Amino acid sequence: MTKAIWILIVLAVGYVGYALYQQWDKARLEHDGIRKAEAAAVVTGESLPGMAYQLETALRSAKDKGPVAFQSWFTANEKTLADPRKAWIELELCVAMSRENPSEAKKIFARVKARVPPSSPVWPKMKELEKTLE
Repeated sequence: MTKAIWILIVLAVGYVGYALYQQWDKARLEHDGIRKAEAAAVVTGESLPGMAYQLETALRSAKDKGPVAFQSWFTANEKTLADPRKAWIELELCVAMSRENPSEAKKIFARVKARVPPSSPVWPKMKELEKTLE
């Protein structure tokens, strides 16, 4: 009888240990996920590859002049841009155009959403704007 009790105690301790390990592993994975999300949130458009540095001043100038100038700059330089920077600029263009031309902003956003994978550094910004632009 005492052997059966000891076996039950060992099984109970093993089960509790396994359950604690699962809880710890789950908390660790959630914590690592938060770190990755914070690292992704730190991404800025200027740090992304996909645009020649010579276009940087023209981009800033077009943004300062307003949505129409920004859109014409983007249309003129679209062929020289590459993702992820192109997607970031398009999302900024959506925000700039959302007041004056919301239908065009939604079209641009839909185009970006169809093209950008979840692994992209632009994904968090796109998800943030999703509620507004859809």
